Amino acid sequence: MKQYLSITEEVQKALDENKPVVALESTIISHGMPYPQNVEMAKEVEQIVRDNGAVPATIAIIEGKIKIGLNDEELEVLAKTEGVAKVSRRDMAQVVATKQLGATTVASTMICAEMAGIRFFVTGGIGGVHRGVGETMDISADLDELAQTNVVVICAGAKSILDLDKTMEYLETKGVPVIGYRTDELPAFFTRESGIKLNATSETVEEIAEIARVKYDLNLDGGIVVANPIPEKDAMDREYIDGVISEAVREAQVKGIHGKDSTPFLLGKVVESTEGKSLETNISLVKNNAEVGTRIAVSYHK
Repeated sequence: MKQYLSITEEVQKALDENKPVVALESTIISHGMPYPQNVEMAKEVEQIVRDNGAVPATIAIIEGKIKIGLNDEELEVLAKTEGVAKVSRRDMAQVVATKQLGATTVASTMICAEMAGIRFFVTGGIGGVHRGVGETMDISADLDELAQTNVVVICAGAKSILDLDKTMEYLETKGVPVIGYRTDELPAFFTRESGIKLNATSETVEEIAEIARVKYDLNLDGGIVVANPIPEKDAMDREYIDGVISEAVREAQVKGIHGKDSTPFLLGKVVESTEGKSLETNISLVKNNAEVGTRIAVSYHK
């Protein structure tokens, strides 16, 4: 396996010295935002991780290698290149073998982080059960990955384009802990609330780090979802964004867009309909997750 991993010197040194490292995905760069906001966001998030005491490790697949940590040039390539492969578990072997340029989703970033020995991963929002699942059977591979891969995922809940009730039911069935950070309600990406109550909540990053430590000590397979609401000042009105999303979902159904193309299409339509406001919100919540996630990782390593 190690022949396929390319870990930067900075990340490897931190891992060798048991210092905190925070994994970051690359699909948000290649598929989640337009240029140049995507690369600006990526660099700012890496700096937030550094400022809070950890080493960032943005992950992608480049020239047949799983890159754990990217330089500025590699970030630019991901941000500007058309047709970057969106890589989940299903796609990893093919993209590595054929030396395609690939951006990692939540699922594949978790896999790569675990391969490298990284236990904490910051993202925007996890995937989940899509609306209309009874007809499409469209369920993100992120959920099964959370059930089997030992990485703590800090996010702003599940993306609000999803069926959040069914997503939570799926996670419960798979035994995945979902811990609200200073909230007892599942945040819904663009908004702080969803109406869905959580079974677990923590007021401090130290407590979440301790829960992670005990879970690892008990050898309980699977990840932990830390649901961190977007700051109140940056949140969108719930009724407004739900209406925008419903219209985007209807358009996707009419056009027959589903599977891995669904999320980029829906998020793009939401950005268009909100005249860019949702993109600002997206960037804000990722930065907030980076700060909280890094503080959890630093606490864990103390």
